[in-house]
Amino acid sequence: MSDLANNMEIGISTFLETTPHPVTGEVISHAERLRNAVEEIVLADQVGLDVYGIGEHHRADYAGTAPAVVLAAAATMTKHIRLTSAVTVLSSDDPVRVYQAFSTLDGLSNGRAEIMAGRGSFIESFPLFGYSLDDYEELFEENLELLLAIRESEKVTWRGGHRPAINNLAVYPRSVQSKLPVWIASGGNPESAVRAGTLGLPIAFAIIGGMPESFAPLVALYKEAAAKAGHDPSKLSIATHSHGFVADTTEQAADSFFLPTQAQMNVIGRERGWRQYYDRNAYDAARSLRGALYVGDPEYVAEKILLLRKNLGVSRFFLHINVGTMPHKEVLHAIELLGTKVAPIVRKELAKNQS
Repeated sequence: MSDLANNMEIGISTFLETTPHPVTGEVISHAERLRNAVEEIVLADQVGLDVYGIGEHHRADYAGTAPAVVLAAAATMTKHIRLTSAVTVLSSDDPVRVYQAFSTLDGLSNGRAEIMAGRGSFIESFPLFGYSLDDYEELFEENLELLLAIRESEKVTWRGGHRPAINNLAVYPRSVQSKLPVWIASGGNPESAVRAGTLGLPIAFAIIGGMPESFAPLVALYKEAAAKAGHDPSKLSIATHSHGFVADTTEQAADSFFLPTQAQMNVIGRERGWRQYYDRNAYDAARSLRGALYVGDPEYVAEKILLLRKNLGVSRFFLHINVGTMPHKEVLHAIELLGTKVAPIVRKELAKNQS
């Protein structure tokens, strides 16, 4: 981003959900969801959104096991939108293959690929790829170190504790961008904020509950760590990712988004021992101006994004559409509204404040 003080990127994130319809129980196939995603990316590009991100998950209720492949399917049909993972579960992947996949995407898109590296909110990938959860932290640290070494130099020499050493070997293809962007994704872990700041990497916070303003201390911690390490905090990007939906009216958005979101979040809640995640009262409270759900008409969602910008100074906002399966036409309309209505309001207001 050329001028973080004056710009704000707005985009979409998704896990490519294939959850049962909350009323009929119908489940779309993974294949259909993947094709829908390509259509969403093309539309997001056409309506002027800045970025589209796909999260990696390895379970039946999501189709996003290979984000780079899906993004590549849309790369040559789009012109401007940036294409990123959201996230790549780096702890259980091979950094060489991660770099190769996204540098290939970078070539296909002519320099629009990014990697958002995280440890993941689910654990299915660890046994699937033969890793132990006992090594959860160490795997991420080592793999991040190797990934950053690969993007720095065509030939790499590296040794760690979990992967065979690399001795002066080259990794291809090289990215179109001189440095393939690598973000750190965090659900609110202070250590992640410090790590990202120390390394001078952009950070993305997942804010899916409570009040977004409560992340201000983490933003401060990130900037402090960056400054201590000799990086200019004003040149580092901060993103947030939050659940939400846009419709022609706030009532339509709230009613459409509630049941699919409630159903999927309660599935996850049962797996993790949470109490029921949402009743309608709690959901409506989370839609309030200071809440973490960005659900409403374009003017209201824009107002919430501007408040987020004021409180956290973010330079990128991901609207996570959708949490549970929703009709494809409704999702496309939400993307259209985000690009043609919400983003222009936000950009106009930011330009006014800078003039």
